[in-house]
Amino acid sequence: MEYGLAVFRARNETITFANLLRSYGAPVMIISTPRQINVSCGISVRFGIEDLEQAKQIIARRRFDSFGGFYLVKQVGANLRAVPV
Repeated sequence: MEYGLAVFRARNETITFANLLRSYGAPVMIISTPRQINVSCGISVRFGIEDLEQAKQIIARRRFDSFGGFYLVKQVGANLRAVPV
């Protein structure tokens, strides 16, 4: 399983970003940030890899002071690998 993850250092910006991406029809989930990524407030926005370009456009248009980056997360069984994109 692969998915994109948007990481923020402020919870309110995490929720704002999730709502914006959702308004474009992207299915999103707010999840606990994986342990491997230690630059966040504890929650992140999970979205389908196919929505990565839309997510990047939202970040480019809006000012998110606490944005920590996008990650591609690959999960195989219990193993999780997060790579910055």
